[in-house]
Amino acid sequence: MSKWYEEAIFYHIYPLGLLGAPKTHQDEREVHRLRELDPWIDHMKDTGFTAVYIGPLFESTSHGYDTKDYRKVDSRLGDNEDFRRFVERCHESGIRVVVDGVFNHTGREFFAFQDLQKNREHSPYASWYQDVNFQGNSPFHDGFWYRAWHDCYELANLNLWNPEVRNYLLDVVRFWIDEFDIDGIRLDCADCLHFDFMKELRRAVEEKKQDFWLMGEVIHGDYSRWVNGEMLHSVTNYELWKGLYSGHNDHNYFEIAHTIRRQFDANGGIYRGCRLYSFVDNHDVNRIVNTLQDRNFLRSVYTLLYTLPGIPSVYYGSEYGVEGKKEWGGDEYLRPCLKLAELEENPPVRELPALLQTLAEVRRKEPALTDGVYRELLLTNRQYAFARILGQEAVVVAVNNDEKEARFEIPCPVPGAEAAEVFTEKTQKIENGKIIWEMPAYGSAVFTVKQG
Repeated sequence: MSKWYEEAIFYHIYPLGLLGAPKTHQDEREVHRLRELDPWIDHMKDTGFTAVYIGPLFESTSHGYDTKDYRKVDSRLGDNEDFRRFVERCHESGIRVVVDGVFNHTGREFFAFQDLQKNREHSPYASWYQDVNFQGNSPFHDGFWYRAWHDCYELANLNLWNPEVRNYLLDVVRFWIDEFDIDGIRLDCADCLHFDFMKELRRAVEEKKQDFWLMGEVIHGDYSRWVNGEMLHSVTNYELWKGLYSGHNDHNYFEIAHTIRRQFDANGGIYRGCRLYSFVDNHDVNRIVNTLQDRNFLRSVYTLLYTLPGIPSVYYGSEYGVEGKKEWGGDEYLRPCLKLAELEENPPVRELPALLQTLAEVRRKEPALTDGVYRELLLTNRQYAFARILGQEAVVVAVNNDEKEARFEIPCPVPGAEAAEVFTEKTQKIENGKIIWEMPAYGSAVFTVKQG
């Protein structure tokens, strides 16, 4: 039986942006913005999302990843009680809650770094940070040098070889499980974290909550180094993210099919059995409507997101077609303040919400989309069809990367079966072992295939 996170459809919220929090702390008073998420919980449930990844949440100095206090919800969002209430309301709606774990670095206002600034060589926290050198200097003129994440000196790298640091962070995770009953953690910069720390973390969370989910942010590399029985359950599938937009921009479905074949094919897929975290945009990359050269392909992109192997995730607002791209190297426009009522009344891409609702419903009803074996059925530059097969049932998916209609003749993966197309609710005859379908321009089709 699948775990909850293997069946999940995630909604991704960057709360400081969505709730319109100021970019920096203008004062230390708590502003209870988290309470404004109540209608978004109803929206998540209605749209078919079964889990939310929300973060960062730790008290921070500016963008949320420069942690100031690991045990306190950022006061620009509210207080700990506000977040405890949010988790309870999500759980009541059948929605699991995953938060950001920022464990590679801290901000400069974190207590250990401030003690290091004050007491220098005599600080008990001098060994909490990487490569502290009192003969050097930082760009902030601290009178010592330290290693920073990508040379961003607002983010001081923690020394995870130090058992005191590891134990402190493990206690932080236990605190969030005990205090808020969270269901998982997304590890920021997981590709920078020490493997031994992630192994300790896996053991610690399973002692607290057996079905706790660990997902890591990994950009490049062999994902199986992180996803295994000792470390993480999943990582971000940036390889597929790239293929989903460029495969449409270049009219090249071979790119997407090659990626999936390489990753998940039953015969030789290097990640077969792994459940990677799939997305078409997030808080660090341009929105999919800005990445696609032709927005008519949104239908195909989301159909693939929900039906290819992986755990699908939708970034807040993208289910309505909200725009956003990096400007001058900054992420501000990727993380806007949004009003749900305005989006519901006037969605930028009107047909998207209903499409995602339908895709969520078929994913909920068809276990093949969670556990089914992937099999490629048809492939050209502009047409692609595949199946997810589970026993004597399958879901067959077809997408048309073309500005004109195309005739699909798709080999049926289940002998003696009948096919029903999800979007049109039409029963489709199978002729000579093939599903014949006249696909409109920019079209996608999803067939449930069952023995008659």
